[in-house]
Amino acid sequence: MAETILYFILMIPVYGILIWTYFCPEDSMSWGQRWMYREEPEFSETAIGYTKLLSVIGIFFITFILVSPYLHHTIRLVLILGMLGYIIFRLLKYRKKVLDE
Repeated sequence: MAETILYFILMIPVYGILIWTYFCPEDSMSWGQRWMYREEPEFSETAIGYTKLLSVIGIFFITFILVSPYLHHTIRLVLILGMLGYIIFRLLKYRKKVLDE
């Protein structure tokens, strides 16, 4: 029990960074590298979309690791299948967008 509480406390900054990455992908992509550019870099919509997708995946997996010991195996399976469906749907959506360009 103490391990779970400690793990949760240590994951709060990671959650914060992932949420910030989802809502401000341009800032998070240039975080730590802004000094290399004279002007603000411009990122493509595809790069922004991939960054948002990866932040959602990260949030899901951290949450899944935190709560999975307390869930029934059927619920775990449904959550994993739902996340895989979301990932496949988003990747197909980005693929279509890239092929249309």
